[in-house]
Amino acid sequence: MRLFKILCFLILSSFSVLFSCNTENSKQKHTEKQELIIFHAGSLSVPFKEIAGEFEKENPNVKIILEADGSRKCARKITDLHKKCDIMASADYTVINKLLIPEFADWNIKFASNEMTVVYNDDSNYADKINQNNWYDILLKKEVAFGRSDPNSDPCGYRAVLTCKLAEQFYKKTGFADKILAKDLNYIRPKETDLLALLETGNIDYIFLYRSVAQQHGLKFLILPDSVNLKNPNLKDYYNTVSVDISGKAPGEIMTKKGAPMVYGITIPKNAPNPVLAEKFLQFLFSKEKGLKIMENNGQPSLIPSKSETYNDIPESLKKYAKQ
Repeated sequence: MRLFKILCFLILSSFSVLFSCNTENSKQKHTEKQELIIFHAGSLSVPFKEIAGEFEKENPNVKIILEADGSRKCARKITDLHKKCDIMASADYTVINKLLIPEFADWNIKFASNEMTVVYNDDSNYADKINQNNWYDILLKKEVAFGRSDPNSDPCGYRAVLTCKLAEQFYKKTGFADKILAKDLNYIRPKETDLLALLETGNIDYIFLYRSVAQQHGLKFLILPDSVNLKNPNLKDYYNTVSVDISGKAPGEIMTKKGAPMVYGITIPKNAPNPVLAEKFLQFLFSKEKGLKIMENNGQPSLIPSKSETYNDIPESLKKYAKQ
C-alpha cells in the first residue's frame, strides 16, 4: 500500500512539473516579440527612432531594431555581406534602384525630401560673419576646418561634392570646387551624422549637412540658394549639369552620379525575414497623421504619393502611396 502511494505521488509530481514547463513555454511564446530590422540612412535616425517608438506602442508584441549607416553602405550590407533586414530606407532613392533592384529588391517608393546646408555652431570660426555671399570664401580659410561624409558610402557625401560644383557655377568662382574638395580630407567620415561630434568638440567649424539633421540637433545652418542646395524639383535639369564619380555596383566599377533634387526612397528587400510586418510598418510610416507627421516635424517634407518606376511590383497594400 505504501509503495502504491509513493508511485502515485511520483506520477502526480511528474505531471505537475510537465504542466508547469508547458505553461512557462506557453507564456514565453505568448510574450516573445516579433523583430523588425530596419537599415536606414543616418539622416533618418531621429525621426525613425520616434516613429519606431510610436509603432511599438500600437504593436506591443513588436521590437524594432534600427541600424543607421550611409545609404550606400546599408545597401552593401545586403548585397555584399548578405545581411537580412526587413526594410531599407535610403537618403537617395537611386541607391535602391542601382544597387538593389532587381537582384535584391523589386520596388522602391519615394517618400521624403531634404536640402543641403552649411551647418555650424556659436563657437565656429567666423560664425558671426558667414552668410550666403561669403561662405565659400570662409570655408577656404586656413584657420577654418570643415567636414563632409564619404561620397562612396553616403549620399550626403556625394551631394556635398555636387553642392560645391553648383556653387562654383552659381557664384562664378572658377576653381572653387577643386580647392574646397582638396581641403580638410582628414575630416571625411562614413556618414554625415558621424561629423556632429567633431563639430561639438570644436575639431571642425562647419559641416556640409542636411537641413533636417541641423534642425533635429538644434544647430545653426546657412540656407543656400536653390541653385546650390539640391532642393528644388524645378531645377532638375540645372542640377544635372554637374556630376561626381563614385564606386559602382561591382568592385572596381565606377559610376557617374549627376546632380538631382533630393529624394528619399524605401523598400522591403527580397530576403526580409518578416515582410508582412514590414508592410504594416510602412503603412504606419506613410500615414499623414502618424509617420509622415513625425517626418515633417523633423524637417523632412513628404513626397507621398510620388511616381515610381517600379509601381507594378509594389505590394498591393502599399500601391496607394505611389503613382504609376
